[in-house]
Amino acid sequence: MASHLDLEEQEQLDQLKHFWNRYGNAISWVLIVIFGGFAAWNGYQYWQRSQAAQAAVLYDEMDRAVKAQDLQKVVRVQEDIHGKYGRTAYAAQASLLAAQALADKGNADAAKAALNWVLEQSGDDGVKAVARLRLAALQVDAKAYDEALKTLGTVFPAEFEALAADRKGDVLALQGKADEAVAEYRKAYQKLDERTEYRRLIEAKLNALGVNPQAGTEPATAPTEDKK
Repeated sequence: MASHLDLEEQEQLDQLKHFWNRYGNAISWVLIVIFGGFAAWNGYQYWQRSQAAQAAVLYDEMDRAVKAQDLQKVVRVQEDIHGKYGRTAYAAQASLLAAQALADKGNADAAKAALNWVLEQSGDDGVKAVARLRLAALQVDAKAYDEALKTLGTVFPAEFEALAADRKGDVLALQGKADEAVAEYRKAYQKLDERTEYRRLIEAKLNALGVNPQAGTEPATAPTEDKK
């Protein structure tokens, strides 16, 4: 009986060896990929959490530097967060803060650079939309109207479409293109909820261009009668 079991076990062992020789290598690689991928995913998640936590500390430093109007520290923190944690959401948010602080102090070029960094590096469409609107504002201040229109000439997330149209209207009005400005202001007016205070500002802009948005294309002031 013992010898019979030994022979049976030997046959099973031989079959297992044959199977492993034929398929074992491929199975090993599949397992390596699966478990390696699982380990990498866990490692990436840990890396992301670690990066975000450290980036949050620098973001707080940026916030304090902006409130203290310490531009040297603003620039230094911005360089640190870009260099070390550029792939985190905090880096883009910190750049928006830095751009505002730099613009307020008249350093438009540095502010534009910070905003362009957001446009190039951020993966958040909402954050990029904010950066575009602010960049367009700086370009308008510099009377670079064509550049501003180019900055605004992209697809915005739905919640930013009204703001983008309003900003385009401003640029076109400054260029003396009243009809085109009215068209953009109308877009903005129609996209905003009627209870929004901002809608009244756009209505005022349309009125200034002789348009009453509540009456279609009817001008805001009644035409005078021809004198005979």
